[in-house]
Amino acid sequence: MKHIRNFCIIAHIDHGKSTLADRLLQVTNTISERQMMDQVLDDMDLEREKGITIKSHAIQIDYKHTDGQNYVLNLIDTPGHVDFSYEVSRALAACEGALLLVDATQGIQAQTISNLYLAIDNDLEIIPVINKIDMDGAMIDEVKDQIVELIGCKPDDILLASARAGIGVDEILKAIVERIPPPEGDPDKPLQALIFDSVFNSFRGIIVYYRIMNGVIRTGDKVKFVATDVEYEADEVGVLKLNLQPRPELRAGDVGYIITGIKNAKEVKVGDTITLASNPNPEQIQGFEEVKPMVFAGIFPVVTDDFEELRDCMDKLQLNDASLTFELETSQALGFGFRCGFLGMLHMEIIQERLEREFNQTVITTVPNVSFIAYTTRGEKVVVNNPTEMPDPTHLDRIEEPYIRAQIITKPEYIGNIMTLCLGKRGILINQHYLTQTRVELIFEMPLTEIVFDFYDKLKSQTRGYASFDYHPIGYRESDIVKMDILLNGDKVDALSALIHRSRAQDFGRKLCEKLKELLPLQQFQIAIQAAIGAKIIARETISALRKDVTAKCYGGDISRKRKLLEKQKEGKKRMRQIGNVEVPQEAFLAVLKLND
Repeated sequence: MKHIRNFCIIAHIDHGKSTLADRLLQVTNTISERQMMDQVLDDMDLEREKGITIKSHAIQIDYKHTDGQNYVLNLIDTPGHVDFSYEVSRALAACEGALLLVDATQGIQAQTISNLYLAIDNDLEIIPVINKIDMDGAMIDEVKDQIVELIGCKPDDILLASARAGIGVDEILKAIVERIPPPEGDPDKPLQALIFDSVFNSFRGIIVYYRIMNGVIRTGDKVKFVATDVEYEADEVGVLKLNLQPRPELRAGDVGYIITGIKNAKEVKVGDTITLASNPNPEQIQGFEEVKPMVFAGIFPVVTDDFEELRDCMDKLQLNDASLTFELETSQALGFGFRCGFLGMLHMEIIQERLEREFNQTVITTVPNVSFIAYTTRGEKVVVNNPTEMPDPTHLDRIEEPYIRAQIITKPEYIGNIMTLCLGKRGILINQHYLTQTRVELIFEMPLTEIVFDFYDKLKSQTRGYASFDYHPIGYRESDIVKMDILLNGDKVDALSALIHRSRAQDFGRKLCEKLKELLPLQQFQIAIQAAIGAKIIARETISALRKDVTAKCYGGDISRKRKLLEKQKEGKKRMRQIGNVEVPQEAFLAVLKLND
């Protein structure tokens, strides 16, 4: 155990976590030159294309220290995007130390600070590393001062490196061995292992990744999952190299995997504790947080018959992505589907993409919204994740919406733009202070609804990319939220309903009606598109009817003949309107998401 080190890499998005992981693997010859490629740990195509890490990845490295001793280093690479901070919290729970990576050209960003606090909460040993020192715009001394101010370490403790060029990698490996403490735990105690991830393999069932806190696990042991109370036999245990490597046993402090032939996704909960059925350790490991979805949206199959298939796919996705939550939902317009909870808009996009790529599922997504709390006049509390769950306005006492505390770090020249943006989004400025002469931190409290759609993009464009953003929920506050319905010829389209603040409703309703006018195909009859709050219509657009020229074959002759034909057409249109129904194309549902572009 003395020769094991468990660590992870934390940083803001794009500060070079995956590149550093690549170099660590290369220097220690964990992977051969032939296997080497950029972002080697990112195994999804999607990750490579977008250049972001979505999931945490674990790998074991063998390292020979300068003192001639061999060490086993378990590295967990973590995502940097704010939407995936849950993945980071899981990775931290399985480690004793963390490499805090800071980009020499950008300095400390919002996500750096929030991930650092997460690491400190878990009592991890922090090793600060300044990356990208070989770049032209590197401000090494300035960034050093920022880190010293933030962590309170000595300037000599900060390591300088360039992951791309491979500079300073040996020093990082040395520091990991010397500074990070070995894992604590007792191999003689009953088994206690923390599940930090699971993946689905179509041939082997569910592969569970864990970190052993106490005890020993051997191939053939009967194991028990504490939270779900199910027992299985360990068909195979082993360690995580680039590929899975079976071992006869794993001891306290090790990070490894177990294959038990589990087929049901519901039986594996990330954050659960594994113990032996014959000698159980009833204590669950603490320090692991439940995931809280921020954004809710409906996912429906394009063809209603594909519903069962979609259910299977969602189960398998959930295995691989513990932060996805879903429950059944029905819609008049779209049939059966799921109400899904996501961590943010990027997370929602990723899930859609993964459904398409990995499972070949084309889905329709409804308008995303956050969860509100409604109080009825009878004093009942209702959680509203979906516009259809909204209680009747006559029985409604008040509605509360979730608020977040947003931390924005930027250059002083952009303060005005950010103020305009955040105050326009119903934000309240709480604090503003200068970290250095050229960096200022702004703290806002604002409704979560306002940042769901396009806040991040707008922030980046208003500040030319020089602003970093991080947020965490701070509870619910009373607000004037209304339900806005979209009517087509007087029929509600429930998939387009939205919960929105009253001050925004008119503007949003008008935009939505205009957009639908462009997208809905012309019919033989007139279509009225209306946005309504209760019985009050707040916006309207009309799609005129597709008219055939019925008088074309009347050359000259009596006007009454033409009139008769036109009257007949009018009657026909009237009848058609009564029986005709309006098909809403898929693009219309997608367009709602891009309204503010």
